[in-house]
Amino acid sequence: MKTSTRIFSFFLMISSLVVVVLAGRFDQEFDITWGYDRVKILENGQLLTLSLDKISGSGFKSKKQYMFGKIDMKIKLVPGNSAGTATTYYLSSLGPTHDEIDFEFLGNVSGEPYILHTNVYTHGKGDKEQQFYLWFDPTKDFHTYSILWNPRSIIFSVDGTPIRQFKNLEAINGIPYPKNQPMWLYSSLWNAEGWATRGGLVKTDWSKAPFIASYRNFNAQTCVSSSSCSNNSTTNSWINESLDNSGQARIKWVQKNYMVYNYCTDTKRFPQGFPLECSLN
Repeated sequence: MKTSTRIFSFFLMISSLVVVVLAGRFDQEFDITWGYDRVKILENGQLLTLSLDKISGSGFKSKKQYMFGKIDMKIKLVPGNSAGTATTYYLSSLGPTHDEIDFEFLGNVSGEPYILHTNVYTHGKGDKEQQFYLWFDPTKDFHTYSILWNPRSIIFSVDGTPIRQFKNLEAINGIPYPKNQPMWLYSSLWNAEGWATRGGLVKTDWSKAPFIASYRNFNAQTCVSSSSCSNNSTTNSWINESLDNSGQARIKWVQKNYMVYNYCTDTKRFPQGFPLECSLN
């Protein structure tokens, strides 16, 4: 069978495995995984807050696994002096060969910008970090952070603006791509003072605790499993979605103006040459 035929057949199979969750309630879609007394679900399940103090952080996890999806979450990050804290929002499977798609928000000293840290793991291997400043204060209001994960690519977006794309080049160049392991959605707020702010040089000021991050407007269009999906052609366009010229231009704008670290330009880490995907993604 030709490669193009196999890819088309794969897309056709996946397009029939779609379930839509819109404006999901936190009390219905997620389980609290740790720091139970530091998690609050308010407004009839529409608002969730995580808290971190010197004793413990907190976190939650989706009740369902997703096999590809377009997931949006509005988050308002810890305000003020949040140095040493990390707010995470990511997809992950389990085990030593897990796949993972990461948003991590690294806290700051008051007046300094947050760093948005992104990474992609395949078969347990990551090392694909890109970091960005944001073009707004993420502590003043809620902003939408989105993960699009389909057979074509992974696209990270902020308020609808794509900031990063990781393409599926496995069939062409053998570069591993997350495509076989369903993942849960996780989020947490935890003490990462060993590395989060200036590589761990700035420690957490516990006199500012508790630190609080807030979440609302969880939306997901996902495949869950072959036995619990619908085939609605009006809602599964994301399964074949990719960036058009306008999207590519917006990524270039973000990366030119707001990127602060790119593993694909780190010669100290890769003295023998950059990973293959750096010249192709």
